[in-house]
Amino acid sequence: MTDWNGKRYWLVGASDGLGAALAHVLSKSGVEVIVSARSEDRLKELVADLPGPASYQTVDVSDTGSVTAAAQAIGPVDGVVFLAGVYWPMKATEWDAEQATAMADVNFTGLVRVMGAVVPDMVARNAGHIVITGSLSGFRGLPGAIGYAASKAGTMALAESMYADLRKTGVRVQVANPGFIKTRLTEKNDFTMPFIMEPDAAAQEMFDHMNADHFKKSFPRVFSWLFRLCLLYTSDAADDLVSV
Repeated sequence: MTDWNGKRYWLVGASDGLGAALAHVLSKSGVEVIVSARSEDRLKELVADLPGPASYQTVDVSDTGSVTAAAQAIGPVDGVVFLAGVYWPMKATEWDAEQATAMADVNFTGLVRVMGAVVPDMVARNAGHIVITGSLSGFRGLPGAIGYAASKAGTMALAESMYADLRKTGVRVQVANPGFIKTRLTEKNDFTMPFIMEPDAAAQEMFDHMNADHFKKSFPRVFSWLFRLCLLYTSDAADDLVSV
């Protein structure tokens, strides 16, 4: 079990949903939490509600200048959790160029920007903890997931590359791949979402993973097993899991 007391963690994409729930879990564990997102009002409300030391810093991960300024304002941290993401259901037959680009620019390139702002300092100190939020949807292309599935596949691949490069250093890299979580994003779906989780339950899964030594965790466990098992046999089977 990690000793969390007094650690400083920057949660990027934490104004609501999974990010806000994880902020509560970390704050209760003694972590000084710095939460970031675009919405200052939501961040203020979250900070006021957290039980431990907390602050906020607005950031737009699609803007390099905003990310650089936020990282400089926050200063050195013990860990960074990247949770920022946008999502719109989208089929290739109904391509929306603006939304598809936004999903790539926030979900994947936003991660690259944030990592560029924090990884060099962690490497120089030979200390740090990076937690990246992937998705079960990143394991393969899915119907109606133009933009989102590809962005999460890139996110997960970047995490794997970082882990390969940093695993023998003092910088710890982890990736968490959740399934469906009940948030403002999944409210856009018009299909049944198997094994959908409440944000608090998903945050506990994330925190349990952060306390463990292994690199990757996909959850909920049963759904992740079914999902990945289907990928081994037929592309249609995985499609059926997200279109029932």
